Amino acid sequence: MGVWDSERRALTVGLVMTVTLVAFEGLAVATIMPEVRADLGGIRLYGWAFSAFFLTSLVSTVMAGRAADRAGVGRPFTVGVVLFGIGLAIGASAPTMLVLVAGRAVQGLGAGAVSAAAVTTVARGYPDDLRPRMFAVMSTAWVVPGLLGPAVSGVVADTVGWRWVFAGLLPLIVVAGGVAVPRLRQLPAAAESAGAVAPSNARVAILLAVAAGVLLAGLGEHRLLLAVPLVLGGIAGVIPALNRLLPAGTLRARPGLPAAVLLKGVLTFAFFGTDAYISLAVTDVRHHSVTVAGLALTAATLTWTTGAWIHAHRSGRVAPRTLIATGMTLIAIGIALMVVGLNASAPLAIIVLAWGVAGLGMGISNQSVILAVLAEAPAGQEGTASSFQQLADLLGVATGTGVVGAVIAVGQAATWTRADSLRVGFAITLAMAVIGVLLTRRLAVSGRNEPAATAALPPAPLWG
Repeated sequence: MGVWDSERRALTVGLVMTVTLVAFEGLAVATIMPEVRADLGGIRLYGWAFSAFFLTSLVSTVMAGRAADRAGVGRPFTVGVVLFGIGLAIGASAPTMLVLVAGRAVQGLGAGAVSAAAVTTVARGYPDDLRPRMFAVMSTAWVVPGLLGPAVSGVVADTVGWRWVFAGLLPLIVVAGGVAVPRLRQLPAAAESAGAVAPSNARVAILLAVAAGVLLAGLGEHRLLLAVPLVLGGIAGVIPALNRLLPAGTLRARPGLPAAVLLKGVLTFAFFGTDAYISLAVTDVRHHSVTVAGLALTAATLTWTTGAWIHAHRSGRVAPRTLIATGMTLIAIGIALMVVGLNASAPLAIIVLAWGVAGLGMGISNQSVILAVLAEAPAGQEGTASSFQQLADLLGVATGTGVVGAVIAVGQAATWTRADSLRVGFAITLAMAVIGVLLTRRLAVSGRNEPAATAALPPAPLWG
């Protein structure tokens, strides 16, 4: 019996195809966004192409998880695939940057639902002994997109146009959904076999997403009379929502589980807040094509994989806080090298080197943080702790990309050069990486009780 046997083959193929396509799209958008901006304009909305996706993913992940418990995984997965396809169609035909951002928000709704449904599917559609293998297979589905996605999307954008990066995935999404959905509909809902379904945090998640969006809009607003109330209003909504959704003491970095969850958000803020703007740095500052920019993103994928294997071989002998601090330090070095790479006199290869170093740090620290969260969780509450780190993951990416995007928007209004805007933005993500190193001191785990580690191939934040 295995994940590829005749009984589960269609389910496995459908899930792997869907994960692969979501992975390819995520990596492709990070590569082609400079081409999109050059065609549609709207540099002030550049960061929103990423933040909108992850803020709506946050909401749909919570809502789809509850729906999967109540009605089975088939319905939320189907809705997710349909929404993701609609988002692709909107992106492919977008006449303005605002419409593209709207399409990305719809894609995020779909991707979050697919993510939650896929994880639940593994729990219900595979026996205990096959679940680790299936999660490994799903992680492996990021390999080909990670290696080829940036380069292929760059070539497509440079030859036939960026719109085909969105449009080309549409028929593949239909095929993937057609393979997986019939099998998913046969899986039982939790309500049929496990009694009552846990209460939903959907309203709080919606409040958090809206408040975070208001906060990011305020940070990117150059008119002070409008910026101040937006920022204050956003903070007033974000803090109570986070206090409801995360462990008590998370915002204060209380030692133990709260600090570990906070570390996950800081980690993704620092890495992905920079990662989303690598292509912009290469095209707008260094004046090279998006195909060249894809090399830096591919380098990060390769070194992320290397870092994950280093973690797998060292985690039993090195304390998690040491591995996390090492990884965060490498990310900080990578961001600092990116700032150097913005200088016209610096060799272009330094950008590829910089993001390769950061990818190595992400590979080492990402899995270490996840395992630290599980190690800090009270016995029997590992699932709840896992949901905490996933929420921190999504929010970290959304705010990291949003804050740097806000800096670029302010810089545009203040007539800064693009290089200066990116320097300020990367200085913020660098500071977050340094804060991450300091936060590792708040972890209580020594490494002796750490869960057994397995090598994890580089997932996107959605699947991390």
